[in-house]
Amino acid sequence: MKKDGLRISDTELEIMNLLWHSSEALSSSEVFGRLDTGWKYPTVTTLLGRLVEKGAVRYEKRGKAYYYSPAIDESAYKAQETGRFVEKLHGGSVRSMIAALCDSRELTPEDVEKLRRMFDLDR
Repeated sequence: MKKDGLRISDTELEIMNLLWHSSEALSSSEVFGRLDTGWKYPTVTTLLGRLVEKGAVRYEKRGKAYYYSPAIDESAYKAQETGRFVEKLHGGSVRSMIAALCDSRELTPEDVEKLRRMFDLDR
């Protein structure tokens, strides 16, 4: 990831998810057309501009239009944010986070088995 500590708001994340899952760069009007948020076009262009300023998105000009693509890797960003979450809310303890998730949701026997397999160190 280019920048340590890069913070993307929940609103900006909507656009990042769209760009991460696109096979090609998108114009601002294509981004606007693919979002199902009810935002107005100027809102989308403002958010794209913020993401460019943060270094999360790059752009290129083609004719009169600007085309946007991610400048950061999705999995690297998600790993960074997950680490930040675990550190902030669980003092860096993954065990604490998993315990909290298990306590707050009903797990089916299938869920428990999947977790066991996931954490099986003998695989």
